[in-house]
Amino acid sequence: MAAQGAIYSGAGLVTVATHPVNRSALHARLPEAMCLDYNDTDYLVEMLPQFDTILIGPGLGVDKMAQQLLSLVCEHAHKDQRVVIDGDGITLYASQDFQKPNAALVFTPHRKEWERLTHMETENLDDITNQDFATELDAIVVLKDHRTRVYIGEDIWQNIYGTPAMATGGMGDTLAGMIAGLLGQLEKPKHAVLTAVFLHSYIGETLAKKKYVVLPTEVAEQIPYYLKKFSETDDNPY
Repeated sequence: MAAQGAIYSGAGLVTVATHPVNRSALHARLPEAMCLDYNDTDYLVEMLPQFDTILIGPGLGVDKMAQQLLSLVCEHAHKDQRVVIDGDGITLYASQDFQKPNAALVFTPHRKEWERLTHMETENLDDITNQDFATELDAIVVLKDHRTRVYIGEDIWQNIYGTPAMATGGMGDTLAGMIAGLLGQLEKPKHAVLTAVFLHSYIGETLAKKKYVVLPTEVAEQIPYYLKKFSETDDNPY
């Protein structure tokens, strides 16, 4: 779902690093994606510098292999890249002292993952505290919630869209993929992140007008249409 979010957002060439047992399933659902065996860490290290954007976390797990993969990304990412850490990647990053990637960094936690990163309970986290932690992490933080908030430097953005109909497993993976896909296209990470967050929730809320439950794959399928629509508006800022 993360790969689909990236491809449908216009990422172009998308490579999924995963266990080779997943290759057939991936290509059956998403033939546009390329596949890389994540057990071949030497080749992975060779390939990492060639990517514009790296997304790590969805479906990663928290075992030793996952730790090694996150460590490789943190160590080998360079300043011209963007790194998005989501899901299990956030849990791992919070549990150990990983090297901060030398790249523009984005975290996409839900509330519990944010607690792990900050080592604080949710009730003790207000906007100012969250902003301070984002500054400490030297990252853009997309705090996923019913009304997602984005912390970027001195700015705090609150998304105005979103619906309980989107509370389905994998919805965050699709958002992370959208963020990664747009980071590779827009010059400023801020614009890419805000565009992805807005479109993700806007599409979901639009679909929810006719559906009790909105699936992540349904949101992904609509991305190209809405990107086309908004890219052609006269007041499009990006």
